[in-house]
Amino acid sequence: MASKVYTAMIASADKVVPKSWHAPGSLWNHAAGPKTVFFWAPAFKWGLVIAGLSDLRRPADQLSVNTSASLLATGVIWSRYSLVIIPKNYALFSVNVFVAAVQAVQLYRAFDYSRKNPKPAETKP
Repeated sequence: MASKVYTAMIASADKVVPKSWHAPGSLWNHAAGPKTVFFWAPAFKWGLVIAGLSDLRRPADQLSVNTSASLLATGVIWSRYSLVIIPKNYALFSVNVFVAAVQAVQLYRAFDYSRKNPKPAETKP
C-alpha cells in the first residue's frame, strides 16, 4: 500500500519537475536521488545536526555524554559506510560528518566542564 502511494506521488511530481532534470544521471534520476530512500534518509537526518547545533546554547552541565558519544560513533560509522556502498551516497556522507562534528564539540564541552568543575569528594559519615 505504501509503495503504491509513494509511486503515485513520484509520478505526480514527475509532471512538475523540469524536463532538464529528467536526463540520465541527473539529480532527479540519480541512483541516490529524490526517488529513492537513499535521498530522504540523509535529508531527514539533518534534523539531528540542527538539534545538535541548538544544543550548543545548552549549559555544558546539562549535556548527555552518553547521547553525544553514541551520535558521534554513529556519525563516524555511517560516514565510512556511505563511501563503501554502491552507489556512493555523498549526501549521507556529508550529513554524518556534520553529526559527528557537532557531537564531538558537545563531548568536548562536557569534558571541559567536568575538568574545570570537579565534583567534590563525598565524605563518609
